Amino acid sequence: MSKAKISIRFFDDREVRAVWDEENAKWWFSVLDIVAVLTGQSDYAKTRNYWKYFKNRLRKENSQVVSATTQLKILAPDGKNRFTDMLDYNGIIALGKEFPGKKANRFIEWFTYSDESIDGKSKSKAYALFESSFINSIEVGTTKGLQQIHAYLFGGLYDFAGQIRQKNISKGGFQFAVSRFLGETLTQFEAMPETTYDEIVDKYVEMNIAHPFMDGNGRSARIWLDLILKKRLQKCVDWSQISKQDYMNAMMQSPVNSDLLRELLKNALTGKINDREMYMKGIDYSYYYEENN
Repeated sequence: MSKAKISIRFFDDREVRAVWDEENAKWWFSVLDIVAVLTGQSDYAKTRNYWKYFKNRLRKENSQVVSATTQLKILAPDGKNRFTDMLDYNGIIALGKEFPGKKANRFIEWFTYSDESIDGKSKSKAYALFESSFINSIEVGTTKGLQQIHAYLFGGLYDFAGQIRQKNISKGGFQFAVSRFLGETLTQFEAMPETTYDEIVDKYVEMNIAHPFMDGNGRSARIWLDLILKKRLQKCVDWSQISKQDYMNAMMQSPVNSDLLRELLKNALTGKINDREMYMKGIDYSYYYEENN
C-alpha cells in the first residue's frame, strides 16, 4: 500500500480520507474519519472508542456494515502507517444510515454527490497530470506554462481553457488586472526573477493579481507555483499543512502585504518534490480551497 493513491475529501471542513484499491477499482474510506464527522468529535482516542462500542452494537444486530469492513494501512495521528477499518462506497452509505439526525442525512447527500461536475472532472485531470509525460514539457515560471496547466485541467470543460481572458473580473470587491492591459501586465510579471524564495512568492502574488483566466486561476496557479519551487529550490508546498481559512486570509492580504502568505508557505515547504502522495494531497487541498468561494 506504500504506492496507493490517497484522496482527501472534506465535509464541514473535516477530512475524510480514502485509499484506492487498484485490483477492485474502487475507493475505501476511513471509518474513523466518518465517525468523527458524524459525531462531531475531534479527539482521536474518543472517536476510536466510540467506533469500538458502536461496532460491537452493530455486530450484535448482525449488521452488514461490520462484515463489509476491511482493514488497510493509512497514516495515523502519530505519523505512522497503521491498519484501520475501511468501508467502500456502499458500506459508507449503510454506515451513515445507522446514525440518526439531519447531519447524517446531509452527509449522505454530500457523499453521494457525483464527481461528474466540472470541478470533479478537472480534479481527476489534475491527479493524472502527476503521472503524465506532459508535466515535464510545461514551461516553468512563464505565462505560457500557466496556460498549459490551465488548458490541461479544463480542456473540454471550458471553451476558454488556456485562453487569456478578454473581460474584466472581480472577486469579493477586489478587481483583478484590467483585461485591456493584461497582455502587457503578464509580460512584466513573467520577467520577474525567481531565483530566491521571496522572489518566487512575489511572482506568485502578482500572477494572482493578474488572474488571467475567467475561472480556474487558483487551481492552476498553485501547480504553477510548485513547479517553480521544484525547479529553483528543490522544494514544494505541503498544502495539507495550510488550512483553507489561513490560505484565503493570506491571499486576500497579499496584494497589499504578502508577509503573511510568505510565512505561511515557508512553514509548509517540503523536499518531497517527487512524492506521489504529497502531490495528490496538494490537489485535494487546492480544490478544497475553491469550494464555495
